[in-house]
Amino acid sequence: MSGFWAWVAGWGFVVGKLASCSAVALTFGYYLSPDCARYLAAGAVIAFVALNYFGIEKTAGATKIIVAVVLLSLSVFVALMVVDEPDPGNLAPLLGSSGVYGILQSAGIWFFAFAGYSRIATLAEEVKDPETSIPRAIVLGLGITLVVYAAVAVSALLLVGPAALSLSNAPLVTALAGAGFGQWQWVIRVGATFATLGVLLSLMTGISRMLFAMAADHRMPAYLARVHPVHRVPHLAEVTVGVILVAVVLLADLRAAIGFSSFTVLLYYAVTNISAYT
Repeated sequence: MSGFWAWVAGWGFVVGKLASCSAVALTFGYYLSPDCARYLAAGAVIAFVALNYFGIEKTAGATKIIVAVVLLSLSVFVALMVVDEPDPGNLAPLLGSSGVYGILQSAGIWFFAFAGYSRIATLAEEVKDPETSIPRAIVLGLGITLVVYAAVAVSALLLVGPAALSLSNAPLVTALAGAGFGQWQWVIRVGATFATLGVLLSLMTGISRMLFAMAADHRMPAYLARVHPVHRVPHLAEVTVGVILVAVVLLADLRAAIGFSSFTVLLYYAVTNISAYT
């Protein structure tokens, strides 16, 4: 890949993932307290900058706890949906009233949801035996994620249908309320809070490593390539990501952030894949 296109791909990744971070942080805020969503999102960003500053081991430990809580809460959600009276009619027609255009719109959201698998590779310099562990982690992570997404999506659609879910900033809470399980909303709010925190943590970790790599390759300011002498992390890149994100979450719109993220990350993938065949 030539210098210019490598620069375009790198910037597409960084800008797209920054938009992803803002969308995820805002989602966290809306699930926890819609009235204070932006301030909660900014607080989460600041907390994770502090966590990442002290090393990848702290980040990995926090991620394990987050994943356990999320899987437990989603299991409760699916179980509640199953014991109710699902309506198979909510899944038909398959294309819905929007037809192929609607499918393409949804594909953009699905791309946003699955694009995070590439972040695993950004940690290659900080894990043991990356040649074996990273490919295994990507395949396993994608497989588990697909199963969980499918179970949750089908359960919610069977109970309340696509119309109600599409209008909500907290669709799983809406699904529970529509199915008569409003008293269980706290389970989903806890799970959604931890889920968004987990995504935000991994995103921020990946972006800072990309900034570090680009700076080391002289495609970003040199200070971003500095490594903390004790904690062995790109601490200035971490802080830079945090400052940008706090500004974005205080100003950005959730849906616009998701759309912008999908566009710029698709640009990154397009440039990278085309370069592999040229």
